[in-house]
Amino acid sequence: MSQKSWLHDLYRHQAWADAEHWRLLGGCEAARNDEGIRARLHHIHMVQHAFLWIVGDRRTPFGISKPTDFATFDALGEYARGYHQQVEPLFEALTDERLNVSIDMPWFKDPPLSISIAEALTQCAMHSQHHRGQNASRLRELGGTPENTDYIVWLWKGRPAPVW
Repeated sequence: MSQKSWLHDLYRHQAWADAEHWRLLGGCEAARNDEGIRARLHHIHMVQHAFLWIVGDRRTPFGISKPTDFATFDALGEYARGYHQQVEPLFEALTDERLNVSIDMPWFKDPPLSISIAEALTQCAMHSQHHRGQNASRLRELGGTPENTDYIVWLWKGRPAPVW
């Protein structure tokens, strides 16, 4: 499997896991209204959007949003789905050569950090997994039932497409 194919697979998992996460959280009223969950959901998806910008052309400044910019749980969900709609065309255009291009990470100043596009995309997927785990723990505390969205579970289930 090529580096591009493996990363694309990782992002297909990310889309499925995010959709499952939203389905489970959305089905629990206490989770829908929990400030910690809402803040982490916003953080997950703002960082995803930031990484799209980071690996893109950067012609326009990145727009940093706040959780309060999304009046409802569902509005934040639309923001999440929007990322996944934008990331798929990125993979269609990516080449293995482009994946090896070094980019500067703007939020690391001292010392500065330069990593490959492949490394940046890997970080984005791993970052999302970390925060989904935090929200799953909180969902359980609120009386909900989290489900396993690990990569290996996605493989075991036959790589299902996301159901938003």
